[in-house]
Amino acid sequence: MPFTFGEDGTRIHYDEWGKADGEPLLMIQGLGADRRGWILQRRAFGAKYRCLALDNRGVGKSDAPPGPYDLSMMARDAMAVLDDAGVDRAHVMGASMGGVITQIVGVLHADRVRSLTLACTACRQLPWRRELLSEWAALAETEGMASFVQRNARWLFGARSFRRLQPLIGPVGGLALNSSPHSFIAQVDAILAADERLREELHRVAVPTLILVGSQDILTPRGDSEELLSLIPGAKMAVVRGAAHGFMFEHASTFNRLVLEFLAGVGGATRAVPLTSAHVA
Repeated sequence: MPFTFGEDGTRIHYDEWGKADGEPLLMIQGLGADRRGWILQRRAFGAKYRCLALDNRGVGKSDAPPGPYDLSMMARDAMAVLDDAGVDRAHVMGASMGGVITQIVGVLHADRVRSLTLACTACRQLPWRRELLSEWAALAETEGMASFVQRNARWLFGARSFRRLQPLIGPVGGLALNSSPHSFIAQVDAILAADERLREELHRVAVPTLILVGSQDILTPRGDSEELLSLIPGAKMAVVRGAAHGFMFEHASTFNRLVLEFLAGVGGATRAVPLTSAHVA
């Protein structure tokens, strides 16, 4: 597995697979998650694209420096991955915290981007979510990550899926959240400290953009995606019925289909391709 270095010397691991001559697709996971969070996207996306999925600093096989972390620095980590892979411009897809990092990439590193896919994410942290994230950090510090996963899985899955997947939450949690408490807390702090004035610059995004949200997502609900839709020129939004925050796992086939349809329509366009503004699956 290749690796590169962030500007402060932090080693950043990434995985590469798929079609060697395909258009590059950079995949950025969310809070506490490493590249394996895309496990159910590997085959579908690899069949058509040259896929690059990194471990954000603090998770997986990347270094976990003591912090503080910064989402803009994590966006530059992602650009270091593109540099190391010899990629000038890529489709960039991010989920949750990774979606915030993807927004930063779209604004501050626009010349590196072919398209943006923003999944289960937001452009600002509302007061209730700030309080929740602070509670998560405290729980991780006092009780460890295993307890955190067990007690907070309901935020990731819809009620029906939660009942079906509950026996797997322990094993799956090891894939979805692979960080130490200190690096998880550092990522939470980075989210809370992010400069939300960046949302005022989203009007500068000039590449095709797809926004995805689950109809049962209670962590980044539909209103967050609708706000992004209103701020990014030409963006399109798709709502996945019955899906919650972890819908790239919970409803992988629908997630994959929507993303692949979007990417196939991007082509050489410089703005969002025609899609229905609310494609409800």
